[in-house]
Amino acid sequence: MSDDLLLTLLWLIPLAGALIVLFVPKQLEQAIKGVALGATALTFLLTLVAFTQYVGSARASAPLAERVRANELKADSDSGGDLVLGEEAGDAKYDLVLRRAWIPYFNIQYYLGLDGISLSLVLLTGLVSVLACLASWSIDKQVKGYFSLFLVLVASMMGVFLSLDLFLFYVFFEVMLLPMYFLIAVWGGPRREYAAIKFLLYTLFGSVFILVAVLALYFHKGDVAAGGFSGHTFDIVELTRIASTTGYYGPVIQQIVFVLFLIGFCIKLPSFPFHTWLPDAHVEAPTPISMILAGVLLKIGGYGLVRLAWPLAPAGAQLWAGPVAALGVFSILYGALVAMAQTDFKKLVAYSSVSHMGYVTLGMAVMNLAGDGKYYAYGVNGAMFMMIAHGITSTGMFFLVGVIYERAHTRDLNKLGGLFNIMPAYGAVSFLIFFGSMGLPGLCGFLAEVFVVLSAFHYNIVLAVLAAAAVILTAGYILWTLQRVFLGKSEQYKGLPDLTPREWAIAIPLVVLTVALGVAPQPLLLSWMGPSVQQTVNGIARGASSLPQQEKVAARQP
Repeated sequence: MSDDLLLTLLWLIPLAGALIVLFVPKQLEQAIKGVALGATALTFLLTLVAFTQYVGSARASAPLAERVRANELKADSDSGGDLVLGEEAGDAKYDLVLRRAWIPYFNIQYYLGLDGISLSLVLLTGLVSVLACLASWSIDKQVKGYFSLFLVLVASMMGVFLSLDLFLFYVFFEVMLLPMYFLIAVWGGPRREYAAIKFLLYTLFGSVFILVAVLALYFHKGDVAAGGFSGHTFDIVELTRIASTTGYYGPVIQQIVFVLFLIGFCIKLPSFPFHTWLPDAHVEAPTPISMILAGVLLKIGGYGLVRLAWPLAPAGAQLWAGPVAALGVFSILYGALVAMAQTDFKKLVAYSSVSHMGYVTLGMAVMNLAGDGKYYAYGVNGAMFMMIAHGITSTGMFFLVGVIYERAHTRDLNKLGGLFNIMPAYGAVSFLIFFGSMGLPGLCGFLAEVFVVLSAFHYNIVLAVLAAAAVILTAGYILWTLQRVFLGKSEQYKGLPDLTPREWAIAIPLVVLTVALGVAPQPLLLSWMGPSVQQTVNGIARGASSLPQQEKVAARQP
């Protein structure tokens, strides 16, 4: 399959599935669900095709900047100056980059591409979408509307991770808001309207900061002699090159751009103090949407930090590294402490997400670039690994909360208990998934925390000790939760059915990945994601090196 077609189909198939669902008569609910499942399963299959192409071809896994240059657009005199692919682009087939002119007047392109960073999140999106669609099988209210919006959400999430044009990225980013708003507001819990509006307002507020940063990069005029360009562009790869190799923007502009991106994406991540929308959204959202929200949507905030905030403003990131690292540690501790105080099972898992996403912020911020820069690469690898590991375990935890809520009709931890004797299979899966979230050695969360904390020790020992101490808090609320839910005896819930075949189909992939990524992280993830992370770190280091020495020293102080 052509890589141009493959990249387009990754977001187009779920969107086409949403349109097909709209033409299926509403009384044929099983057919609607079948179309949605088929669309998400086909999308996931295509992500595996993209993965196979990426790891199996030296051309597809070459540095993204090299593959982009082979797809450069040039003015064609035969077509009146329209932008078309250069003749050398014929040699760039199957390189997982697609570049076409879209709105030439503003130099906006239909520009998609994959590297190890985005591919890992595309795979995660494809998997979580299939599992969430299976978890949606119990939806019996306005089924057509639910699944059409669900598929639009999947399409927009795919588009965000595929986009290499800032304008296209922002379009997909904004499109996500509408289906998520209605999925919470219509199919959510008793306070669904409040939670949906709060989610929408917070995310729109963050979008404004992202938009201003995008426009600042587009309209900024620099010195062409310094390696810049004479025309405006939304090209993420080109803007990254300029930020990393020249003094084109300067530290003042970079600080402004960095802070704008940081606020916008920290709201999506979310990070303290922008986190308050998350517990409400999770508590009120239906279980499948909580799976999508925790498993994928939060990662868009982290992806924005990795792809845009740090690479497009490395000098600004260096100047703000200390405060951002401190913010990451505070989010880790705050999320863990608040989670420990919860009695609502779902809200506890929501606050655990705030804590875990703090590791992503910390991993990006510990910019010790002096001496051996590999320690900073550990931090960024840890941030990426945490996003994948948390995507798996949080999806599983919200699914497991939904399973017990459907049977016991309560999420109150004080009313649960003794479920291990009643539902042993459910209990075994829960223990493994929750231990993975806790970071137990041999499971997926452990390596992510180790990488981030190791990098932090080479940045600031006080922050590192606090981040490491948070592991005890995480173990505390996880173990206490498992004790309250599963241990002891309970006659109240005697006779509750254990996992059904459909629920096993959702649980098994999550259990396998939780163990596999903990046991064999190198071949399963790091071997093909790591080179892209290293290239990103190298670019950040080159861009940050333009800072005066005294500013570098000041930037290391939290």
